[in-house]
Amino acid sequence: MDGNYRNIGKIVAVFGLQGEVVVQHRLGKRTSFIGLKTIFLEANRDEMLPWFVEDARAKSATEVYVKLEGLDTKEAARRVVQKEVWLREEDFVQFAGRSAPISMVGFRLFDGGTDLGEILEVIEQPHQVLCRIDLGGKEALVPIHEQTLRRVDAKSREVHVELPDGLLDVYR
Repeated sequence: MDGNYRNIGKIVAVFGLQGEVVVQHRLGKRTSFIGLKTIFLEANRDEMLPWFVEDARAKSATEVYVKLEGLDTKEAARRVVQKEVWLREEDFVQFAGRSAPISMVGFRLFDGGTDLGEILEVIEQPHQVLCRIDLGGKEALVPIHEQTLRRVDAKSREVHVELPDGLLDVYR
């Protein structure tokens, strides 16, 4: 996927009769998308379509009611349920919480002094976060939790971890 966009979550439900949808996001803070003009929905793999936001309001810390242009009925809105939601990079920076795990995408991941590579994706699990990296041409999932995380340096865009011996051997 183009590096100018960030996946923030997906549409999980239709709300009401006027075509509003519920966007479940991983932005790390409550938001009502004030000023957001466009979201992008994944039509097919690596193909996104822009949708214009008519109105939005916060539902909870992780969900937002969104009214999209062209979706005026409950039935019309159903066709976008379960679609992945993407924001332009500049919109992502505006709406994401600084401490949200999703904000680590693009940071360099270090195990001790070894640069493991760029964090390509962050997958949030109930008890840990998995960072997807490219390790020697193979996709690797590196767990980040209280036992492995040493520090996050936002200024340098680095995440420092201490991984158990042999954890990455399965990917090499």
